[in-house]
Order: sequence, then C-alpha cells, then structure tokens
Amino acid sequence: MQKILVVETNQATYGKKATPTGLWLGETTEFVLKMHEAGYQVDYVSPQGGYVPVDPRSLKYANKESIRLYQSRDFERRALAETHNPAELTAEDYHAIYYAGGHGAMWDFVNNQPLQQLAEKIYRNGGYITSVCHGIAGLFNLRLPNGNFLIKGRQITGFTTTEEMLAGKYQVVPFLNQPMATKRGAQFVKKHAYSSFVVQDGRLITGQNPFSAQAVAEKLLHEIKPASTTGTKDK
Repeated sequence: MQKILVVETNQATYGKKATPTGLWLGETTEFVLKMHEAGYQVDYVSPQGGYVPVDPRSLKYANKESIRLYQSRDFERRALAETHNPAELTAEDYHAIYYAGGHGAMWDFVNNQPLQQLAEKIYRNGGYITSVCHGIAGLFNLRLPNGNFLIKGRQITGFTTTEEMLAGKYQVVPFLNQPMATKRGAQFVKKHAYSSFVVQDGRLITGQNPFSAQAVAEKLLHEIKPASTTGTKDK
C-alpha cells in the first residue's frame, strides 16, 4: 500500500544561537493521528536522518492525544530518534509528502537536495505536496520538470510575517516566508494570525500555522482514497 511521508527538522537551535527550537510537536502529531484514523501508514524522514529535536515550547500547546502519541515508544523511535534519510526512501511508496514545521525547518528544509528530489518525484508520480506553518520552507526550491518553481503561479500559505513578529522571532529567522514565496512567483494568501487556515491548489495543500495541521490532514484525506484498515500500524 502507498503511505504518507512526514518530514521533520534536524535543526535544534536558531542558527548559531543557543536558543532551542526544532519540530513543533503538534504539527506532526495532529496530522499523524488523522492519518492513523483513516488507516494510513506513516513514515518519517528528516534532511539528515536520525534524531529530531522537539521545540520545548510546543509541549505546552500539545493536546492530550498528541502527548499520548509523543510518549509512545514507537513514535519516540520512528519519529524522533531514528527518522529515515531521504536517500533510503522510494518515491513510489507514498501518496503524499507532508512538511511539518517548527522554526528549525527554516534552516535545513530549503536546500536539502535529496529531500527535494524525493518530493519532486512524489509529485511527478501524481502524489500530493503538503505542508504546515514553517514547513513551507520545504516547498521553496521544489521545481517542475520544465525548471519552474513548483509554487510559481500557485496559491499557498504558511507562517506569516505578522505571526513571526508576534512570535518574537522576526529578527532571528534566516528569511520570512511571505516574501520568499512571492519571490518564487507564488500567490501567498493568509487569514487572521494564529487561526486555522488551509489553501489547496491542485495537488498542493498548505496550512498557515500550527493550528492548521488537522485541517491540512482533513483536506488531504478528502482527496485520497481511504486506506485499508488492515495492517496499517506504523512499522
């Protein structure tokens, strides 16, 4: 059966600063719980493979179901300790790729070529490219076979400049998502800060902020057929 691939960051700090960051936990767990509910098997990948740091701030905002998943040994091993390296994976195995956010993604998603090649092939095979919040960083350098940026002329969303200012990270991030998307020819759309918002443009589904992870999952599941409920546990 085809699976869903979740991308997570390996970046533990804001660049060279000591301030911790990493994966925003709920952006993985809330999406994955929806995939499990629908019967899909999920794999986890990171730019370098292996360990994925969790932004400690995100634990305060995680719901009970997310904490339960986070504390499971299977999730701890597969999603946080032993994520796949992109070179280990085959694009044909996946219905969709989903880029989870957290500020760490801004450092290691943008220029990782093995991850880009994997995502581009999933898309060429008819799969979906999805992201939430800072996970949009993984979309910025994806290209179509004709050389154009994948997001050129497309509606997308991600963590906004206003939200970055409200988060107090405007001065420490390596770039801002809105101007980066616009530079690549995308139409960046948004709603109120920190409210759930998802936009779909063909096989491209993007969510604005951490509160949009479930909505991205629901939009994706609306597009793909329900998986068999037999043998769907993560392995």
